Amino acid sequence: MAETGSTNADVAAAARAGEPEGLVLVAESQTTGRGRLNRTWHAPPRSGLMFSLLLRPENIAGTHWSWAPLLVGVAANAALRRLTQLDVRVKWPNDLLIGDRKVAGILVERVGDALVVGMGLNVTMRADELPTPSATSLALAGATITDRDPLLRAILREIAHWYAQWRAVEGDPEASGLRTAYHQQCATLGQQVRIELPEDQDWVGEAVNVDAAGRLLVRTGQGEAALSAGDVIHVRAAC
Repeated sequence: MAETGSTNADVAAAARAGEPEGLVLVAESQTTGRGRLNRTWHAPPRSGLMFSLLLRPENIAGTHWSWAPLLVGVAANAALRRLTQLDVRVKWPNDLLIGDRKVAGILVERVGDALVVGMGLNVTMRADELPTPSATSLALAGATITDRDPLLRAILREIAHWYAQWRAVEGDPEASGLRTAYHQQCATLGQQVRIELPEDQDWVGEAVNVDAAGRLLVRTGQGEAALSAGDVIHVRAAC
């Protein structure tokens, strides 16, 4: 569609109405797009790839649903690396990076027994169109392809591949190979990080692992902490 408020909101409404999984909604422009923590997200029309996908993983225990955004990150990362020939990496829990700059964000929301997966990818944005100085686009990074149609198809195929593997083993991140793939692609592991939490609580330490629940394990001066949510800032590479 040409324009909508939020593809995630539209797909969430469809989920509540009983739409089966597999629905994909793509928009040229979003007027009320959201990221994590209800942050607004804007992009000039036709400069990015903005879509949402409906999944219904009924056979997967709720304890494994936390792996959904990580699964999408692994899938999108693999597709982009293959098509663009860029060194794209995942940043825990829901971003894609080129170098230290964000090129895409992922938002997964639970709607009853469904998951709504939203993704915003900066494709042809110019430097003066970027939402923040810490962002980039595929074009600015020198991607070999910026045609949004093959990019979308490749990302959806990879999501379908990983989703099928994940469902086949009832969401087990080890048996599906998802945890191993995430470790291989994650730019956060091995970094000194600052975790910004609600109520002005900041943790600083080395990101050492992602556990079986999809939580980031951070080694701090007070011991090892397991984080299921929080804003992660890469401070510097760990020595």
